[in-house]
Amino acid sequence: MADAQIVVSGLTKQYGTVRAVDNLSFVVEPGRVTGFLGPNGAGKTTTLRMILNLVRPTAGTATIGGRRYVDLDQPLRTVGAVLEASSAHRGRTGRNHLRAICAAAGLPMKRADEVLELVGLTPAAKRKFKGYSLGMRQRLGIAAAMLGDPRVLILDEPANGLDPEGIRWMRDLLRRFATDGRTVLVSSHLLSEMQLLADELVIIAAGRLVTQGKVETIVNGMAHAARVRVRTPEPEKLLAELGPAATVQRTDDGSLLVGGVEAPAIGAAALRASVELHELTPERPDLEAVFLELTAGKATIR
Repeated sequence: MADAQIVVSGLTKQYGTVRAVDNLSFVVEPGRVTGFLGPNGAGKTTTLRMILNLVRPTAGTATIGGRRYVDLDQPLRTVGAVLEASSAHRGRTGRNHLRAICAAAGLPMKRADEVLELVGLTPAAKRKFKGYSLGMRQRLGIAAAMLGDPRVLILDEPANGLDPEGIRWMRDLLRRFATDGRTVLVSSHLLSEMQLLADELVIIAAGRLVTQGKVETIVNGMAHAARVRVRTPEPEKLLAELGPAATVQRTDDGSLLVGGVEAPAIGAAALRASVELHELTPERPDLEAVFLELTAGKATIR
């Protein structure tokens, strides 16, 4: 839906001589989870802050449903955001923290209990914030973001402090949110989790767009990075038969990672050379390998 589309156009942020974000443009569509990835210092958090009008751009625009965040009539009903672990008065309970936000935003008090249930914090509703673990604070932050039943969720490293069960809970929550036709933009360093969670990716480095697209398209587009794991008691004989087309990495466990040659061709070469094979396993690149290749040498902000 157009009212939940995020459009970043020519976004730039200059801090003195440092350009944290450099003419960055991308679109985040509703109905899917979009992962926002980049090395440390790539400009991800600065970009999210500009989308939420917490940082003023040097140039360019960022809109949600065609409007700047600051111009939204009821921002909490349109956008929910978590840019760091939830902060609250140490002596205030989780429920009262959420009720205070409800009062300020003109939301019904019952929403506090509804979102506490949604994020699994009902048993801790009466506990004071100072006794919350980092994972509980993350859940409370997501609860606060959900108070207005928003069309858009923007989350920066929401899995910090969550245990494996909590990460799976968050994945399921965000997927349900997107399936309902809403928009999710989430930044994370957990690439294996992002490969499970995201439908699309926006990858940046040094403040610039590296690529955007569906997860499977980006990963499969690096098919040249695919390798075959080979184990043989006669590696030199096999490599001589494969010839210069094969690129080889020797691993600590004695196996070979062979690139540039498909598994059937390696098997045929072994047969011709009368080489015994103990393993012949194709290994496709995962998101981590693709991310590292795409961002190699591009991590430094100017």
